[in-house]
Amino acid sequence: MNRRSVLALALALLALTSFGHAQLQLPEGVSKLELTVDGTARTGFLYVPSTAKDTPAPVVFVWHGHGGTALSAGRSFAMFKHMPEAISVYLQGLNTAGQLTDPEGKKSGWQHGAGAEGDRDLKLFDAALAHLKEHYKVDTRRIFSTGHSNGGGFTYLLWQTRPDILCAVAPSAAASIRLRDTPFKPKPCMHLAGTADPLVKYEWQQLAIAKVKEINQCEPEGKSWAPNCTLYPSKVSAPLVTFILEGGTHKFPEEAPALIARFFKEQSAAVK
Repeated sequence: MNRRSVLALALALLALTSFGHAQLQLPEGVSKLELTVDGTARTGFLYVPSTAKDTPAPVVFVWHGHGGTALSAGRSFAMFKHMPEAISVYLQGLNTAGQLTDPEGKKSGWQHGAGAEGDRDLKLFDAALAHLKEHYKVDTRRIFSTGHSNGGGFTYLLWQTRPDILCAVAPSAAASIRLRDTPFKPKPCMHLAGTADPLVKYEWQQLAIAKVKEINQCEPEGKSWAPNCTLYPSKVSAPLVTFILEGGTHKFPEEAPALIARFFKEQSAAVK
């Protein structure tokens, strides 16, 4: 994607949040997504490569953190830039009580467990994927999920509840109690964490990483995969890559999107 295209896309993302500017033209490939799920209006936006009308395209779902927006996820993950061959989906959460902050639920977020909030966000995922299949060519063997914080936790929930749909996952700054007490199918996973995360404590994330290694039947010793990244090969073709940023906080690392895209592309190439 050239510099002019990136600028046009940035302007388009701003337009998506401006209710009074429906007349603004979006660049090719970016469009609003409006769905109704159980009678509730849900929104977001898509990046769709032009090839997806004729050739099956991978799909990357991106989930913002608690208090975030579809727009902020688009800006920080930018999968349209790092995986332009894929359809990328950025959905907007609804007000949700947080587990670590915002107990009154005044900010946007995602359900924390199966059955919570009437499964509204799992149903949103299903509806969005059905929409893509109806309007575009979707490579159903190459569907991915990534997200930060609450969005990373929701990615773990998708792994738990939709394992036969997802090819690989990449949660960031997240932990999941479900890993401890709920059966998971092996799934290629990249986990991103900062050792000084003041919100989702690193020791919590270490427990999640250890459980993923167990689920994915990974080798105990890893090898360098990229700066700050370790690859743990798997006996069942479900490798784990950890990105551990020493001194990293809860902030989403700038280098993360390119690494997530690389991981997803490697898993895509491994699909038979």
